[in-house]
Amino acid sequence: MRYLDFEALERLDARAFQEQHPYPWANPAGLLTAEGYAALRDSLPSAERFTEVVGKVRRYGQQSHDRLALEYAPGLELSPHWQAFLDELNGPRYRQFLTRMLGTRAFRLRYHWHYTPAGCSVSPHCDAREKLGSHIFYFNTEDDWQAEWGGQTLVLDDGGRFDSKSAPAFEDFERIIESRALGNHSFLFCRRGNSWHGVRELTCPPDHYRKVFIVVIDEHRPLKQLSRRIKRLFGRVA
Repeated sequence: MRYLDFEALERLDARAFQEQHPYPWANPAGLLTAEGYAALRDSLPSAERFTEVVGKVRRYGQQSHDRLALEYAPGLELSPHWQAFLDELNGPRYRQFLTRMLGTRAFRLRYHWHYTPAGCSVSPHCDAREKLGSHIFYFNTEDDWQAEWGGQTLVLDDGGRFDSKSAPAFEDFERIIESRALGNHSFLFCRRGNSWHGVRELTCPPDHYRKVFIVVIDEHRPLKQLSRRIKRLFGRVA
């Protein structure tokens, strides 16, 4: 069985992605095969294996991003479907796709699952500068989720007004673009100085979770990162 639909990946237009406003983003459907998506959804890790992340202090006064989280590490026990999917993500064709979309080969990948209960949200923020972007795969369907409960990743356009080291509210943004987050959709974006995004507070019943799997794309330039750490050590970088 294949999980990634490589032909669908190849059809995505890298130039259109890079020219998207207010920063590069795409919300395609069908980047997983129908059979692969169903198999992954049916064999998601159980919530009992996750760590509760609640009240974690964020920089710049932003509201905490409360959720259950499971970080991938080699040796983590997974279903055969998830292990095979990770093998595809670590393979050359997916890496070629990201290289084409992001315009760089200097990255490495890490992975985690987030399950988010009612009452939690992802406050508006820009990711850390070490992160080049993220590819979010959504694993709720109409069988277990209603769109009005929320869970959509929001692209937030500040019109260039906000410092990334600040804490604006959703209503402060000039424009909000709502992604599709049900079924076989995913959300890919590049980190920029204005790559504001978030998720409004969930209103689902208590026994439901927003379920996502996230490919985190980190910059991997060892010499540049060493230089940055040295500058921070001596107080030359905020």
